[in-house]
Parts: sequence; C-alpha cells; structure tokens
Amino acid sequence: VKGEGCGVVLIKSLEQAQKDNDRIYAVIKGSAVNHDGRSNGLTSPNPASQTAAIEQAWNAAGVDPETISYIEAHGTGTQLGDPIEINGIADSFRKYTDKKHFFAVGSSKSNVGHLADGAAGITAFIKTVLALWHRELPATIHLQYPNPYIRFIDGPIYLNTKTTPWR
Repeated sequence: VKGEGCGVVLIKSLEQAQKDNDRIYAVIKGSAVNHDGRSNGLTSPNPASQTAAIEQAWNAAGVDPETISYIEAHGTGTQLGDPIEINGIADSFRKYTDKKHFFAVGSSKSNVGHLADGAAGITAFIKTVLALWHRELPATIHLQYPNPYIRFIDGPIYLNTKTTPWR
C-alpha cells in the first residue's frame, strides 16, 4: 500500500553554512539526475540508466568508487524491480573494481513503507544524512529472506541486515 509523507531539508553552500554557524549534518559533494530511459515502468527500472547516473554522481563528486561504503536504493520491493536496480548499481562498480561485498545497500522503504514518489526520495535522503550524522548504517528491517533473483554473493554489494557502525 502506498503511503503519504513529506520531508523538508535546508540546503545551502558549505561556505554559507559555516559562516552562519549552522549545524552541518552532511555535505553534498556532487549529484546527478537522469530519467529512467526506456523501461517497462517504475517497478522495472532501466539498469543502464541507473549505472550512468551513479557514475555521473561520483564523477561530479570526485569520489573513488572503491571508497563508497553505502548506497541508499529505491527498493521497489518487487521480484523484478529490485534485481534490476541492484544489478544496475553493481554494474557501475564492476567497471572500476572487482572487490566483493565492500559496500552496503539499504532502502528507507523497509523503515517507513512505500511513500509517494516525492516523499520516497526525500525520506531516503534524510535517512542517509542521519546515518552519516550518527555514524551508523541502519538495518534493513522486516527482511525475512533476500530476493532470490539477486546474487549478492557475486558482487560488490552486501545487504545490511543489522545496525552497524559506519566508519
């Protein structure tokens, strides 16, 4: 069942936030935006578009992919959509490294449910910022067993099943 929600964050330049003596929860080093491209809909995303967006974001941020330790995923909760999303994420990393299980993946949907589109994005953002602030990776809760169509064993991603320190 879809839910409703909202979230608000104040974003300003780091220089201005420091000048204003604000509490700074996180710094956005770079970002990227794209459209899903050709796909069968929201529950069946385009992995090539996801791979491209991830690569654009870390290039804009000047981040080495091997230093990434967490990705907040959309997580449709469907047998089809989640493997496509995870494969798109994993493919972006496989171009740069063959390391296995070096970063966690999570989705705010296990914590708050499937909120409407705009609320889902801001909820994921807030969850990730708070995880950074508290230096903890929240567990993926309500997970009884992983999607059998996702082969976590073969890739760079592991499913975070318990709250752990985030270094």
